[in-house]
Amino acid sequence: MNTDPGLADWLRLILPPGIGGETQRKLLAAFGLPGAIFAAGHAAVRSVVGNKADLLFDFSFAEAVDRHMAWGEQPGQHILTLADDDYPPALLEIADPPCLLFVRGRRELLGRRGIGIVGSRNATPQGVRNAEQFAHTLAGAGWSIISGLALGIDAAAHRGALAAAGDTVAVIGTGPDRIYPARNRDLALAIAEHGAIVSEFPLGTPALAANFPRRNRLIAGLARGVLVVEAATESGSLITARLAGEQGREVFAIPGSIHSPVARGCHRLIRDGAKLVESAADILEELGQAASPPAAPATETLPPLLAAIGHDPCSLDQLVERSGLGAEVVLPQLLDLELAGRIAVLPGNRYQRLN
Repeated sequence: MNTDPGLADWLRLILPPGIGGETQRKLLAAFGLPGAIFAAGHAAVRSVVGNKADLLFDFSFAEAVDRHMAWGEQPGQHILTLADDDYPPALLEIADPPCLLFVRGRRELLGRRGIGIVGSRNATPQGVRNAEQFAHTLAGAGWSIISGLALGIDAAAHRGALAAAGDTVAVIGTGPDRIYPARNRDLALAIAEHGAIVSEFPLGTPALAANFPRRNRLIAGLARGVLVVEAATESGSLITARLAGEQGREVFAIPGSIHSPVARGCHRLIRDGAKLVESAADILEELGQAASPPAAPATETLPPLLAAIGHDPCSLDQLVERSGLGAEVVLPQLLDLELAGRIAVLPGNRYQRLN
């Protein structure tokens, strides 16, 4: 809940269509707080931002402002302004911090140390498992897990943090009253209850493609470092990683199979200087936190068919050739391994071993 008496002026500044962050910051630099902008009048504002002053002063703001104020007065819902003491300090370090943040859940999490975990929406089963495990360990070590609530790696990272009873922050590219994608609605409700959902976009903002790169800069900005679990060469996760590097954050990447399309983005990041990591302990060490020594791994004799699969996805024909067994023997064993959670079946009837 926000009781700032100047909040209406902040909303009046950010709600008019066509008044973007650059214009908002220019006006704040010229006049100070939003109340002073409107007190200065149309002509004075026009001398600073030209015709955009018309958009600001012609905007019929009363209903929209009241609607947003009412949203912020609901339990567990908050509107933070640049002038608030608990505006996240990390975002003040980036070039274009949003003037307002809409938060559902625990607003204090935005000021705590965090690690961004991002990656492909079309993640492999092993990628999902890696994201969950890394997030679980890092959250258990006291780090807030920051991601974007997307399908695939993002959702897995949030789940891993929640499973560890840790903190997680979802930065979304829609208005705070919308959940995208709809398949993550239950996950979003859990994050709002135990963590925080944050957006810079006004109520009702739909899932527009242009909004997600802006969302990505906030993931990078809030985090001390960003881990990319899986990413194709055109993945939006690479945008997050690039922004993290530009903002002085650490960038980490998990390597994958040379045959996997969703490993190529990570390999590019590593070639460009991202730190290759194989465990959450690698990240904690890089960030100056000693990890608990890992327990000695139990010695396990792998079932012959599991050993034959190896670490790269393979087809039935390859397994028959490697194992020397007939397909009528291999197929029932594959079903047993799948039911036991030891392998995943990928598109194209390929099989992947899960660690």
